[in-house]
Amino acid sequence: MDVRLPRLGEGADSGTVASIFVKVGDQVKKDQPVLELESEKAVASIPAPSAGTVTALHIKEGDQIKVGQLILSLSEEGAAVPRRVIDASVGDEGAPSQAPSAEPVLLSTEPVSLSPEAVPLSADAGVPPPASPSLRKMARELGIDLRRVRGSERGGRIVMADIRRYLEGLQRAALAAKGGTPAPHVPAPAPAVDFERWGKVERRKLTTLRATISGRMVASWTTIPHITQFDEADITSLLALRKKYGPRYEKQNAHLTLTAFAVKALVPVLKKYPIFASSLDETASEIVLKQYLHVGIAVDTEQGLIVPVLRDVDRKSLLDVARELQDLAERTRQRKVGIEEMQGGSFTISNQGGIGSGHFTPIVNKPEVAILGIGRGVVRPVVVGKAVQQRTMLPLSLSYDHRIIDGADAARFMVDLVQEFETFKDADVRLSS
Repeated sequence: MDVRLPRLGEGADSGTVASIFVKVGDQVKKDQPVLELESEKAVASIPAPSAGTVTALHIKEGDQIKVGQLILSLSEEGAAVPRRVIDASVGDEGAPSQAPSAEPVLLSTEPVSLSPEAVPLSADAGVPPPASPSLRKMARELGIDLRRVRGSERGGRIVMADIRRYLEGLQRAALAAKGGTPAPHVPAPAPAVDFERWGKVERRKLTTLRATISGRMVASWTTIPHITQFDEADITSLLALRKKYGPRYEKQNAHLTLTAFAVKALVPVLKKYPIFASSLDETASEIVLKQYLHVGIAVDTEQGLIVPVLRDVDRKSLLDVARELQDLAERTRQRKVGIEEMQGGSFTISNQGGIGSGHFTPIVNKPEVAILGIGRGVVRPVVVGKAVQQRTMLPLSLSYDHRIIDGADAARFMVDLVQEFETFKDADVRLSS
């Protein structure tokens, strides 16, 4: 019996084989995980559709595979209950797959859960053009129909350079129709370089996660006009409160981190300036003002930067925020957060203070319109009143979408945010007995 990759979740039709749990000769039970598939920023286990003995493996770790592709063969032990046949014509990179065996695998109609909603395969939808998951995601966000893009790689595979050429063509056509001047030429990617001419090199394949990050950063940077507002906050009093109450928070299984204070400092400022927690619906030419405050937290992991979302921060106490931040960060580093936990953010925080960074220019996390960067607090002499005192100053960097946020509003936002950092009171941090 040939086993093919079942349909996944919404927007996920391919992925990278992260781990294979079986080998030829192994006996497996029905629904036993046989491999892990990394798609976008989630990792999902793929179960065996029936019990049997593994007679062949058709993939290896690191392979890019897609829905309908042959992954392994089983010698069945007992009759399986068939429910739906996966179309055997859908193979790797959109090419015809191997001919089905005499006993093609019959899989459940239940999808592997990679997202809250599942989209079934459509027999008349045609085979989508081959492209990486990150590029497909970017195309969806930009409203690009990949079927209209000519792929330049082997087998018609679409890469970033093809998207750039396609967008350039649209710009030129639009301007020509209006009688305008053609848009400046977007330079093609640099030609391949033989780095080994100058010495020994090591090559590492771009991971699915890194490719996803790359695609999203390109989409954000090339479609959003970024401006960054810099300031700093005196957090001397805040750190005193943290030192005073930190041990009590530890007893409640919560780390009283600077990020937790930042989340709570943002709440009244985002309520005062809701445009900073909005999104731009480019299709409808509308600003979407959200009636909720969900804050994304950039987490540094071994695989790359991942941004899970902390929900309804305006309804949570400092203790709740600290406790949930700790849990969210730990699960993110273990790659145990689902795709739905990284969606729906209103605003994002990127705290590099633990690494030692100062001011920096964070990139807006599209479709959001603003992001706060936090650097490392530095002790230095500051004039307070008529005296010079040693104070701890915290670098703050606010990047925003200049299409819908003006510089004056960004300055006001930052002034108010600095005030929130500097005016935490004992009652704001004290735990109720």
